Amino acid sequence: MTQAERRIYLIGELLKEQQKYRDIEIPQNEQDQKRLLRSLMNVRPPQPIGEDFLTVQNAYLQEETARKGITDVTDLTPVELGIYLWQGDITTLKCGAIVNAANSQMLGCFCPCHGCIDNATHTYAGIQLRLACAELMEEQGHEEPTGQAKLTPAYNLPCDYILHTVGPIICGRLTEKDKILLASCYRSCLELAEQNGVDSVAFCCISTGEFHFPNEEAAKIAVQTVKEYRRQTNSRIEVIFNVFKQMDYEIYRELLG
Repeated sequence: MTQAERRIYLIGELLKEQQKYRDIEIPQNEQDQKRLLRSLMNVRPPQPIGEDFLTVQNAYLQEETARKGITDVTDLTPVELGIYLWQGDITTLKCGAIVNAANSQMLGCFCPCHGCIDNATHTYAGIQLRLACAELMEEQGHEEPTGQAKLTPAYNLPCDYILHTVGPIICGRLTEKDKILLASCYRSCLELAEQNGVDSVAFCCISTGEFHFPNEEAAKIAVQTVKEYRRQTNSRIEVIFNVFKQMDYEIYRELLG
């Protein structure tokens, strides 16, 4: 199947799942098709689906990521021993694990085509990820506390695993508790990665987007926590600070020298 054929097949199967979507016509335009497919994946509840769908979906998503271009952490130059700064799309990074800034439900973003990293991570990993997260949460029996982390497979992403962590939401002034919780996100991810034999972790800018943590203060906490962890534990885990916005790149570049 071509990418276009895969895309139309996937859209058709997802439309058939829900009676309310069955009258929606598949657009002719490629970009409109991609938006519709992503939207259907974003709103789909966590539930199983047939192997035929997964086979086509996996091939489609892996090809889409390959077309965007995959960056291997081994091709990056460290800014200091074991620490990297990289600007780009974290869903295209080949490393041990990437960090997803999740919400307390831990099921991904349900808002169609939303620009958050949670949406992108679930979109390009595939619909298996939401089901895996739902199973973790059912076993846990309560929402994910701020500052902790969970590990899942990465499915169709080029990394091996995804670390999901819930950062603090800032409403009003920044408090000391907010800072402690954000530091806990970084440390929890590193500890969980080590426990599972993950040798490299790419951190997004946790809490700085929809959760409104001030960018510069968040970066200071991120760098300090990672360096303290590596020093205190003698850890050899490699850390990539991933940024998307130029503003964040400049902040981290200044902090890392």
